[in-house]
Amino acid sequence: MANGQTLGEGYHHRAGEEHAEVHALRAAGDRAHGATLYVSLEPCDRTGRTPPCTNAVVAAGIARVVIGAADPHPATDGRGAARLREAGIEVEIADDPRARALIERFAVAVRGERPFVTLKLAASLDGYMASAAGQQEWLTGEAARAFVRELRIEHDAVMVGAGTVRVDDPQLTVRPAHHRLHDYLRVVACESGGIDPASRVLEERSGYARTVVLAPGGTRDGFDALGGAAETIFVGGASARQLDLEAALRALHARGVQSLLCEGGPTLASRLIARGLVDRFHWLIAPRLLRGEGAVPALGGADLSAIRPGLRFERVELLGPDILLTGSLQSDV
Repeated sequence: MANGQTLGEGYHHRAGEEHAEVHALRAAGDRAHGATLYVSLEPCDRTGRTPPCTNAVVAAGIARVVIGAADPHPATDGRGAARLREAGIEVEIADDPRARALIERFAVAVRGERPFVTLKLAASLDGYMASAAGQQEWLTGEAARAFVRELRIEHDAVMVGAGTVRVDDPQLTVRPAHHRLHDYLRVVACESGGIDPASRVLEERSGYARTVVLAPGGTRDGFDALGGAAETIFVGGASARQLDLEAALRALHARGVQSLLCEGGPTLASRLIARGLVDRFHWLIAPRLLRGEGAVPALGGADLSAIRPGLRFERVELLGPDILLTGSLQSDV
């Protein structure tokens, strides 16, 4: 930008391709000399799948760079800003919350060696997800279901618990089909045995990787029936009977999953929250009352007291007849 005029714009189209700075500088051409460059993320100063962006910024003759958020990657450590200053470029780091929000998934994935976890929950007005255990029923309307399908597109993988697969037999697909650079991944977290090999979530589909089943290391015999229908990852030692969620997420991260949408039932959801493993939540509230004998609470089976001080609501909106609450979680765990 120069004299209040935008000279060029750009964004990072996909991993492995040129970063936003390169696109913006190419659009500006010779006019970039002496101009101010505004970027949401600190320009990189290391060679990965693309050359360092700092080289392009210096070569373009940029006079000033305003950075929305510092690069959270441990290998960066402010090198981008330092390199620009060494070249005589004025650098300002705004540390803007909106810029940090744009990179929240990337920041968690590169710092914590686990995927960024988004939790989607749906409940009635009185806090239940089903009128009875094992009961399959739609709580929310079509607008809410369309929103959830969009969430799936935004994440590398979607995860549910084995109980959800047994009751609902979901496909966990993106509809309509959406082109992705990498195959979409569906994940099932198991503890008390495997799932039916004929479950729809295990069906082979174009554009989808083989479904991953996560299971405790001490339950191998219970998954023989799956055969080659899934990629089974056993977590923990030979005596482990409960799924170590931290280790399970690390295994997904090692497999290349940077963002994970959890659509699991009450047990999986509450355990993720209790362990401080949920970064963002989308809570859908349907205008229904389900309380009654045998009704299933939306959350249960874990102590959630540590999470209460870190609960942050950020947005409330209507999706058809349903209410969507969006926010973040920071626990003391």
